[in-house]
Amino acid sequence: MNLEPEIFEFLKKLKNNNNRPWFKDNKTTFDLHNSNVKQYFSAFFDINKDYFNWESFKVFRIYKDVRFSKDKTPYKTHFAISFHRSKPKYRGGFYIHIQPGNTFIASGFWNPNKDDLFRIRKEIESDGDYFKGVIENKNIVKKWDSINGNSLKVCPKGFDKNHPFIDLLRYKQFIFVKNFQDNIVLKDSFSEIVRDHFKLLLPFHDYFSDVLTTDLNGQSIL
Repeated sequence: MNLEPEIFEFLKKLKNNNNRPWFKDNKTTFDLHNSNVKQYFSAFFDINKDYFNWESFKVFRIYKDVRFSKDKTPYKTHFAISFHRSKPKYRGGFYIHIQPGNTFIASGFWNPNKDDLFRIRKEIESDGDYFKGVIENKNIVKKWDSINGNSLKVCPKGFDKNHPFIDLLRYKQFIFVKNFQDNIVLKDSFSEIVRDHFKLLLPFHDYFSDVLTTDLNGQSIL
């Protein structure tokens, strides 16, 4: 089973006709594409869930929450899918974004809560060399490039601004992102390509999972 090429055509038309009357007239077509996406990634989840310790996946709704957005168009112009690991032991998220000219996959720690972010920073503070080695693994960098994420412009409170890994301490997110051209998304091998990219990040995820489930002495907090 593949993703249908018509998905991109539908999303392009939706971008140019992002209004409720047009969507209502084309709702049947949307439902077909939405079903294709759900079936495709449901199969992807079933095949890979044990390997990645996924407990669930979600296809996001096409409808936008415009209450706090300047853009009041009512519909997203992409399909989004997320995969969730079995907490609390396994941590980290996996995300797939399907959009004409802007398809990408992402994985990591999008917005760690205050306690998790503090624990990650304490790990960097105490063992920055090892932490850096995990996120700069040559196999990861070769396929994914460098880690991404928003960061503070100043030193986080309670940490040394002269710490040798101050750049890492400033991070608020720890994410890897990989873009794909449309023709790659429609290949028979796309799901295998995504799986192989995600596999490269398992050491990164498992390291962070270990950090977030232990104290600074390495004792489990679960």
